Amino acid sequence: MSSTRRTASVAGVLFLITEVAAIAGLLLYGPALKAGYVAGAGADTRVFAGALCEIVLVLAVIGTGVVLYPVVKRQNEGAALGYVCGRLLEAAVIAVGIVAVLSVVTLRREAPGGDVATVARALVAVHDWTFLLGPNFVLGANTLVLAALMYRSRLVPRFIAVLGLVGGPLICASAVAVLFGVYEQVSPVGSLAAVPVFAWEVTLAVRLIARGFSEN
Repeated sequence: MSSTRRTASVAGVLFLITEVAAIAGLLLYGPALKAGYVAGAGADTRVFAGALCEIVLVLAVIGTGVVLYPVVKRQNEGAALGYVCGRLLEAAVIAVGIVAVLSVVTLRREAPGGDVATVARALVAVHDWTFLLGPNFVLGANTLVLAALMYRSRLVPRFIAVLGLVGGPLICASAVAVLFGVYEQVSPVGSLAAVPVFAWEVTLAVRLIARGFSEN
């Protein structure tokens, strides 16, 4: 297996990991994001499992940028570097959200008294904002950059790149709508807006694992 083929396979696997880890983390975090968690029996083990999934997500997000850089820099080094920096920013924002959720667990376990529920709600709000900024605004920008590189270089079939060119701006536009209260991020409309980006990453991943990059 050539080094380029190996790079494609590793990148494809990392993209699949980001999807699985993101969905698993969101589902496992559920209890800690609800009102009253700090006053209840708690589901700390489940939340810790969600945090672990999110840590895996952070590593995979960084990995996609680093692994793809040697290949896409041949097309446009500046854009390729921008993609790496964007993935690092996305990972950093997600990491802030992890710390916020774990802090809610700490409050439930160790707070001696007082209005900890208010503090917990503030920490959940921090997580919610990171969820909007990282996996929406920054992800949308990163998707657009990588999809444009893939489209111009023809490293993958153009219909795959088009999914990213559509999905990136769409999820950014959706994030703006959520920011101004048009609808909730976790809602039918918000989920539909994320479908093209999800399809882009999964289709790209399968293509890279199965076939690698297209020959120019």
